[in-house]
Amino acid sequence: MSTVSRQSWWAFLLSCLLLAAAASDESVQAAKPKEPSPAPDVASALAALAAARGVTPKSAPAPPPSDLASALAEKAKKFFGVFAPTPAAPDLASELAALLPAESGTPDPLETVKLTKQYVPIEKDGATIAYKTAYFGKLHAGGPIPQDFTVVFDTGSAHLVLPSSACQSETCLKHNRYDEKSSEEGYPIEHDGTRLSKGKTSAHSVSITFGTGQVSGTFVREKACLGSSNIAAGKSCPSINMVVANQMSESPFGLFHFDGILGLGLEGLALNPSFSFFGQMVSQRPFMQPQFSVFLARTDDGESSISFGGHDRKKAASDVQWVPVAKPELGYWQVRIHQVRIGDIVLDDCADGGCHAILDTGTSLLGAPRQAIRTMHQHLSRDVLVALQGLGQGDGQVSEEAAREAATRDCRQQEGSLLTFDMGPGTQSITLEPEDYFRPKPFNMTVPQHDNAWKLTCRSLLLPLDLQEPIGPRTFILGEPVLRKYYTIYDWAKRRIGFATADHSQDGTTTDGGAIGAPQAGSLIAGAPLPRTSGRGFSNASDTAVIAI
Repeated sequence: MSTVSRQSWWAFLLSCLLLAAAASDESVQAAKPKEPSPAPDVASALAALAAARGVTPKSAPAPPPSDLASALAEKAKKFFGVFAPTPAAPDLASELAALLPAESGTPDPLETVKLTKQYVPIEKDGATIAYKTAYFGKLHAGGPIPQDFTVVFDTGSAHLVLPSSACQSETCLKHNRYDEKSSEEGYPIEHDGTRLSKGKTSAHSVSITFGTGQVSGTFVREKACLGSSNIAAGKSCPSINMVVANQMSESPFGLFHFDGILGLGLEGLALNPSFSFFGQMVSQRPFMQPQFSVFLARTDDGESSISFGGHDRKKAASDVQWVPVAKPELGYWQVRIHQVRIGDIVLDDCADGGCHAILDTGTSLLGAPRQAIRTMHQHLSRDVLVALQGLGQGDGQVSEEAAREAATRDCRQQEGSLLTFDMGPGTQSITLEPEDYFRPKPFNMTVPQHDNAWKLTCRSLLLPLDLQEPIGPRTFILGEPVLRKYYTIYDWAKRRIGFATADHSQDGTTTDGGAIGAPQAGSLIAGAPLPRTSGRGFSNASDTAVIAI
């Protein structure tokens, strides 16, 4: 029986009992004062509420039956002449408490943080060969005078990490640093949450890896709030355990403008639940919908954002389709992949339904298992020009003018196969088009078994992954290309992810767009922004499309 149907049944039973009790006890109530009703078991109600909102470990002991439930059982026995056993936990009071926010409270309003995009060039031999990108927003911590920071909202980690004022490295000095001494609300703690006196430091430290970067630091209990300190913080200020970094690697922290990381992974990734920003926000705000959502603009003219407390329907161009989180105990927002298709070709590596994909808001890449990467590149690649006899005017040759023209084509506007991640019957499929998975610039490649032959080929931006257990070697990482195409919603309580096609119709209509360090318009360097107008083309044909010149 669903929670809603159980609640309706108990409400009906309670109504019947109260009516019967009023009719039969009328004379008794006239003769003596009415005795007060037994108080409900508040502890059970609170425990059930926490469990319903996804903040109580499964191993927590179940609360004992409440006096209210026992009283109802006795009423049922008296008036219906039957024995009604005391219901097992969760009892009526707990059930009602678990439904309280949805039934009798006004949900907290959606709180949205604007995300700024930054490009960082990757250079080799003095030339830019690619761009890394990151999205970050504002946060402030401490009081009474708040301290402002910018952070990446990262579903691939689970801690709030800010540089410490004690860190004097060149990397740390580039950023706003957290000063515990300036906060009356913050205090040092041990890794298990044990409070330390002001000025003390934990005897333990933690090292956390972020892609190619790493930080190490100690622990503080502090109030952290969404948004800038010059804007009313509202209710988005949970008290949490956080990591204050005394060491930060140059990459990526010395390259990007953001100060720290706000991890939004599930609690399995955190040292303990008290380090989970969103988990603590949910537990401390009973009327907040336990969801957050991420929207990435298609181009730099649009505004990207992350919202807490639900999702903005105006950002979805389709209905939301929900997919359960696979292996939530690991802490990742990951889904099971039943099948991967390139056009009509099914990828053998995932044909048995044993692949997974992690949704990672902290990365710009699209990663695939190393054992599958060669096959995927082969089927996704498309030739835009083939010169079997090199340059010239003869048979099998191409002119220099034709070669120059082909070399300036943007592969993201060429025709190609659909890349589909099938998440099971009746659920959403993630479908990527050439715009989403091609590198912009065609590659100059040799043609096997032909002397002096070469070709220009569009290749995917897939990067090989070597992930070990417990994540597993058959896991994909879905970063910016997927998050830009789909509006994603992360349901903390129900452990599921919602997908809707992102509505980019408003991109470019606000004055808040733009990005830091954006390449020049028309750049074909890997990681460059998409063209303002979509030139998407796709074909489900499995053979390579060759443009003969």
